Amino acid sequence: MAKANNRNNDTSKTFLFGKENYYLMFAGLIIIVIGFMLMSGGRSSDPNVYSQDIFSFRRITLAPIVVLLGFALEVYAIMKKPKAKSE
Repeated sequence: MAKANNRNNDTSKTFLFGKENYYLMFAGLIIIVIGFMLMSGGRSSDPNVYSQDIFSFRRITLAPIVVLLGFALEVYAIMKKPKAKSE
């Protein structure tokens, strides 16, 4: 019974990832958002007129590459081993 109480009273909080990991995750999230912003647009002002703007290099090629790079950075941030604290 005493061991159970000791586990419940442990107030030391540790984070799953290191500080650098969280910075990389945030950077990856920003890159993903930028990629989706690059994909947006291409709408025609008149719904009866077809617009070729949706097939631009930015929307078809650049934006998906940027989004995939953001996801790759997220995976790297999760897999990266945090540096050990020197105490």
